[in-house]
Amino acid sequence: MIHTSSLSDSLKEFNITAFRQGQKEIITDVLNGNDVLGILPTGSGKSLCYQLPAKLFEGTTIVVSPLISLMHDQVKQLKAKHFKEVIALNSSMNYIERKNTYRHLQSFKLIYMSPELLQNEELLNYLTQIKISLFVIDEAHCISQWGHEFRPDYLKLESIINRLGNPPILALSATVTETVQTDIVKTLKRPHIIKHIYPIDRTNIAFTIHEVSDNTEKMELILKLLHHKHVPTIIYFSSRAVSERVANLLSAELPQHEIAFYHGGMDQNDRVIVQQQFMNDQLDVICCTSAFGMGIDKPNIRLVIHYHMPNQIESYIQEVGRAGRDGKESLSVLLYSHNDKYIPLNIIDSELPSEDEVNMTFNKIYDIYDKNKNLPSKDEEILEILQLGEIKWRFLQYQMERYGIIKDKFVQYNANNWDVARQNIKKLIKDRQLLKQRKLNEMLRWIHEDYCLRKRLYKPFQHSYQPALYQCCSNCGYSLDEWMPEQKMATQKKDLGWHQKLKNILLIEGDYEAE
Repeated sequence: MIHTSSLSDSLKEFNITAFRQGQKEIITDVLNGNDVLGILPTGSGKSLCYQLPAKLFEGTTIVVSPLISLMHDQVKQLKAKHFKEVIALNSSMNYIERKNTYRHLQSFKLIYMSPELLQNEELLNYLTQIKISLFVIDEAHCISQWGHEFRPDYLKLESIINRLGNPPILALSATVTETVQTDIVKTLKRPHIIKHIYPIDRTNIAFTIHEVSDNTEKMELILKLLHHKHVPTIIYFSSRAVSERVANLLSAELPQHEIAFYHGGMDQNDRVIVQQQFMNDQLDVICCTSAFGMGIDKPNIRLVIHYHMPNQIESYIQEVGRAGRDGKESLSVLLYSHNDKYIPLNIIDSELPSEDEVNMTFNKIYDIYDKNKNLPSKDEEILEILQLGEIKWRFLQYQMERYGIIKDKFVQYNANNWDVARQNIKKLIKDRQLLKQRKLNEMLRWIHEDYCLRKRLYKPFQHSYQPALYQCCSNCGYSLDEWMPEQKMATQKKDLGWHQKLKNILLIEGDYEAE
């Protein structure tokens, strides 16, 4: 057991002078070898809860992280603090680099990876040969929020943990209702996990909702706001295409701002560059989907705008929580028009297989059984046979593996088992759709709330809330005209020479003269 008496001294290695609320309690339980579920507000330093123990443990700490960009950012920050024994394993590595890294896993104190990579048999064989001191699930709400749909490998983590010798678990998140807490604990099969649940409300963020008639009015409001408030800003969209279109329109209308878009359809290198430019204050405004922002530790984001409404309150709290991490006054602006509710409704209807698609998939899997019993080795081939999207097939494949229909790419047939599985999968799909519709209705009720938005927003997560440190919300009389943040000095864009453009892309310090 590691002594916790000198924890404050260990903080110095992270350039931190004191613990924030909840950090010391969580770290103490982790160092004592306990399973822990930690719920802390966004921007409260959740990552320290595993980074400090990783430094103290003799073995290796594994961190399951949902996004490659988030892993890269965490690794970069740690190396800047002289924590060198850290690496992110992901698909951006080439085969030789990955193979060499696998052979030297024991030399790393902290390894970031996705839940999907943990299904790789070669990696698992190497991991079983080293001592795993702690297994961390960062952004643990993803188990419940994403695991049941398009990332089922989150639901397989418990079996992976068993295979790695059952190390202690640390699950961390910022927005988890009691229902989601139960789902996380049930999925990980840790009924005795110690819970450290802290209030998640952010007193320095004001909440405003603006009902508009159409997208033209949205653009007019955004242009007016950004023209008068030149501050680091994130604008969230439900559509990749719309995020790009609005970014281009804003760039044309606001030449004093540096604006870019970001979404999951972009090349990974382009996403990393955009994220790093925003982190380094080289970009003022990011027009993005929900793929951007998770784990982003940029302290001076002042404004978060929702062009489209999120499909659940949890997502909204996560996204607005990226503002004001330095404690200064910040603002959330949600733009809502009546037709906006149809976007999340369409997403809910389309993200899981329909009843016809379930039946079709079962029939085609039976055809494969009837012919040679083996699924094609490449995912592209099975998708071509099934005529099904990757996300829907991933969901059905996981369910078929649960019911023993598929095992190691091998199809097994039992008429009774197949019929039970088919009916249960259809019921699960309906249950998940109803759950998401309920969450959407909660979001809509909050948008149309007549009383204090702050009080109602946090009600599903905690029994009380703290009063606003600055201004409260639009229902409590707050107007955008009252907001007077410290603004960035506007600079006119120049036609930069290639030296300067290259410097900006690579984030190299120093100046070159523009040609």
